[in-house]
Amino acid sequence: MNRIDRRFQELKAKHLPAFIPYITTGDPTLDVTADLVLEFEKAGADIIEFGVPFSDPVADGVVNQEAAQRALKHHVSLRDVIGLVRRLRGQTQIPLVLFTYFNPVLAYGLPKFAQDAAEAGVDGVLCVDLPPEEAGEYKQCLDAKDIATIFLIAPTSTPERIALIAGRCSGFVYYVSRTGVTGERSDVEASVKGMVARIKAHTAAPVAVGFGISTPQQAAEVAGFADGVIVGSAIVRMIGELGDSPQTVPKVGAFVKSLVHAAKNRC
Repeated sequence: MNRIDRRFQELKAKHLPAFIPYITTGDPTLDVTADLVLEFEKAGADIIEFGVPFSDPVADGVVNQEAAQRALKHHVSLRDVIGLVRRLRGQTQIPLVLFTYFNPVLAYGLPKFAQDAAEAGVDGVLCVDLPPEEAGEYKQCLDAKDIATIFLIAPTSTPERIALIAGRCSGFVYYVSRTGVTGERSDVEASVKGMVARIKAHTAAPVAVGFGISTPQQAAEVAGFADGVIVGSAIVRMIGELGDSPQTVPKVGAFVKSLVHAAKNRC
């Protein structure tokens, strides 16, 4: 069983949501990224999203764009991200998801990417700008290696499109809580709870909510109706502010722990 499926199964038995932090791989360094993964696991994170640095991240807001640029200045590539997953597998079995754009995957080569990712220990891939209708070969290659294919559903998605996307997802469905790009927001959109219910009517797969969740209070609110809570920009911003400092791992880890506690305890 894929590690993502196993983790959601374990959490469902305990009536708990998954907490899923996002970080940009290689920001500030690959070594710090590795340390953050281990720290997040100790803090109670269930699945970790690895952002693959890309030069034109159209779905990302300023915070994540800047993080990607910092990583690219250190020449962090998709191959380096896969290498870091391989390295981490000697220390942890926490589920790891690559959050990427299609261009790096296409340049790598689909069959080779699927093979190398599986051998390294990647559990899922979210290819942000690849519509499911155009993902036939991509999904076939990843399915063959038991790597989950995660797709986005937006607030503007029609019932027909929700059904289509939900049917192509494995691992979990990623619901984008608002239109636009990633980034912190002051509150959770009122429509999110209803949309999660609509998605669940089309699939038995877990539904995780991301984009705009940035505080413990928001994490607790979303945890009340979703199977997973995803927080990215607030974490990435803190990493960017602290940089390659001895305080980065413990301070960011403490913040993640506060988000985990809120999500798991709804407070």
